[in-house]
Amino acid sequence: MNVVDSCGWLEYFADGQNAAFFAPVIEDTASLIVPTVSLFEVFKRILQQRTENDALRAVALMQQGRVVVLDDALALSAAKISFDLKLPMADSLILATARAHAAVLWTQDNDFAGIQGVQYIQKYS
Repeated sequence: MNVVDSCGWLEYFADGQNAAFFAPVIEDTASLIVPTVSLFEVFKRILQQRTENDALRAVALMQQGRVVVLDDALALSAAKISFDLKLPMADSLILATARAHAAVLWTQDNDFAGIQGVQYIQKYS
């Protein structure tokens, strides 16, 4: 199973320099877990940069994976991760979702560099 961090989704949708790193994972929808916080982050960012229709199309593609809603157990797990690893809330929720589903987290967010269970690629500047 795989989880793609919000920055990975945005890189894929923008066809950025690291899009090929994320493409095989995103396109394997049968193995894809999508945290609801990622839906929020991606929808908001695309809405800021493009149109609502573009944002809705992006979310529709994301929803081809298995969307995991935030519940009490996941929230508490994320809080513990945030405390232990000094990660921001959204990052902690995404990592907690990946861990709850024994999934690999794919990202270009350097907050995750060196964390077990994470496939990290450096973002081009």
